[in-house]
Amino acid sequence: MNQKTIQAFALATITLVAVLCAVRPGRAQDAKNPFPTSMVPVDQYLMERNAEIDLARSAAPPSIAKDATVMVLGKDGYETAIEGSNGFVCNVDRPWMDQFENSPEFWNPKRHGPVCYNSQAARTLLPILLIRTRLALAGKSKAEMKEGMKAAIEKGELPPLEPSAMAYMLSKQGFLNSKCGNCVPHLMFYVPVKDAHTWGAGALSADLPVLLAPHFNGAPEPVTEFIVPVPEWSDGTPANMDGH
Repeated sequence: MNQKTIQAFALATITLVAVLCAVRPGRAQDAKNPFPTSMVPVDQYLMERNAEIDLARSAAPPSIAKDATVMVLGKDGYETAIEGSNGFVCNVDRPWMDQFENSPEFWNPKRHGPVCYNSQAARTLLPILLIRTRLALAGKSKAEMKEGMKAAIEKGELPPLEPSAMAYMLSKQGFLNSKCGNCVPHLMFYVPVKDAHTWGAGALSADLPVLLAPHFNGAPEPVTEFIVPVPEWSDGTPANMDGH
């Protein structure tokens, strides 16, 4: 991979992370905010079951997705739709998996983030998904969800993060936010909360293709997520590396 391509990947990732990290002071309560400021009826977050299975599987290359466990969202939370055999678990994230602070789309029902975790990541990241979803479906506000997540961590409901935890987010059909749509295909690597500079991450610079994700990272989940862009979507088509 030549330097020009690496820089293109880095710029695309910077676009993704900058969008996810964008601070919009006061917008959560601003009448001009086009997104819901609280949870809308749960039906608006649901998908047709087979469509959700297909979307979840699109997160990873077919060689992985075809044998992965698939979870889908129902009115009472996530449930296993397909039992896999390779240890990977794919699902479609809903907006409440975003950062608790400065996230105007935290309740946006259009937000669908297909992701496929390896077994090491699934054992820690899926509990985060399930706890957050339980709190959201219970009608908790964003602030109450954050406090509920803190309480769950204190009670030991979140297993320790395992080495080599990673995930694919390569879906061409995903919708991560209203600024960049499906954004760029990328891999995610999970480590215990630590200084991001141990990976050379955390600076918005074109020569740093590894960047720090804005959610988790001790706020409150004890997980640091790094984002690394890749050149192709899961269907093998090349990504447009201008950030969308």
